[in-house]
Amino acid sequence: MKILRSIGYSILLLFIPFRPVAAQLSSFDINGYAKYLYSTAKYPFADEQLNDQLLHTRINTRWYPSQTLMAALEIRFRGFYGESVEKMPNFKKQIKSRHEYAQLDNFLWDTKKSVGYAQVDRLWLDYSRGNLETTIGRQRIAWGTAFVWNVIDLFNPQSILDFDYEEKPGADAVRIQYYTGAVSKAELSVRPGKNKNTITAGLLSVNAWGYDFYGIAGVRKQRWVVGGAWAGDVHKAGFRGEFLISAAPDKNAPEIIPDLSWYGTSFFEYDKPTISAVISADYTFPNSVYIHTEVLYNSIGKTKNAGAFYMEALQADLLSPARWSLFQELAYDLTPLIRIDLFGIFNPDDKSSIIAPYLTWSIKTDLDLALIGFLSSGKQYTEYGDYGNSAFIRVTYSF
Repeated sequence: MKILRSIGYSILLLFIPFRPVAAQLSSFDINGYAKYLYSTAKYPFADEQLNDQLLHTRINTRWYPSQTLMAALEIRFRGFYGESVEKMPNFKKQIKSRHEYAQLDNFLWDTKKSVGYAQVDRLWLDYSRGNLETTIGRQRIAWGTAFVWNVIDLFNPQSILDFDYEEKPGADAVRIQYYTGAVSKAELSVRPGKNKNTITAGLLSVNAWGYDFYGIAGVRKQRWVVGGAWAGDVHKAGFRGEFLISAAPDKNAPEIIPDLSWYGTSFFEYDKPTISAVISADYTFPNSVYIHTEVLYNSIGKTKNAGAFYMEALQADLLSPARWSLFQELAYDLTPLIRIDLFGIFNPDDKSSIIAPYLTWSIKTDLDLALIGFLSSGKQYTEYGDYGNSAFIRVTYSF
């Protein structure tokens, strides 16, 4: 009840003018946003269109008790209403966050067509002195240089299609960083886990020849991992890449899942090290046209029936069940306040794809409108063949 009471008080703060208070109390900062999202979707397995509405509120707070100490509390509330709540199986399970120890979340209500869900999304304490920084608690440990797929992000990899969660999930972890220079550091991060799910990994970053280089090594869920990444430019075009080599998936690791032997070999039947790699490049022309290309490779990825292995790929810590994934994006600023964007992901083996047109309009300061679409194509059991078509309208007020 204490958690619920704290969440309730925090949501009520939406009606308080924040900026004057924050200006007076320099040791405390608060900001956030409130969103309204309308969606309509048609899935191949459903007989009818699903229409839904989402109210999404986030409150971010920072406390600076001293020059060496900082604390954060970030609360996220979502209220769902519509046909997906009523007709999609396991809807509550799909939206619930997954943390093994501290379950700082709760369903505030649960009716036939509506669900209210609140969670503490960030809760950490940071201590820094000299070149050493230590962060303990629920935090975002974001490793990687690519924009779409981060194969070296061991703690919280996330799909680009989850566009309404810009902050990305956090991990309950301890993170120690030692800065050896302005753009170089050594890092050790540990996320304790139950049932052999602990992740312990180190990262070393250096800068040379105008590039940032990263090397990582560790153990993720009892599988050793080594990898690296880089970020720089070639003739003013961004050039990035990542690679990860890991032990074969643990045959005892998967949760109970359907038998997929009819569709192909399980990821957990492989007994050799796996390799995942990403190459990414982007360029902005003088007229504001932006182009971005990215390629993902998985050595044990599927060349057919990839869609059937989607859930198993998540359990095997793969960003995609496919052998190859191609991403292409084009964007252009129609005006300083209106931007149009179009990206697509294509599976060259099963010929399935998803295309996402995206328009954003900054209506006024702190008020934005976004129109988004997901258009998929492909046969049944291909990677995107069962994804369906969706359209979204989102209004965001930031404070």
